[in-house]
Amino acid sequence: MLEVKEAKYIAGYSLEIVFNNGIKKVVDLSNSLNGQVFAPLKDIQFFKQFRINFNTIEWENGADFAPEYLFEL
Repeated sequence: MLEVKEAKYIAGYSLEIVFNNGIKKVVDLSNSLNGQVFAPLKDIQFFKQFRINFNTIEWENGADFAPEYLFEL
């Protein structure tokens, strides 16, 4: 099962993510912020306030992305 182990903010809507398989990727989420739950993430200050919860990144409003989706980006 794929999991996010580390994540850090890079710039814009990009994060550097380390997965449990040892692969590190820079993921640009700028084209993934669609829908009501992701609307607050368009505020860059809110976007920066993610955390790792369970096996992926999550924001205070409950928005998250499946680790598999992040890996494929």
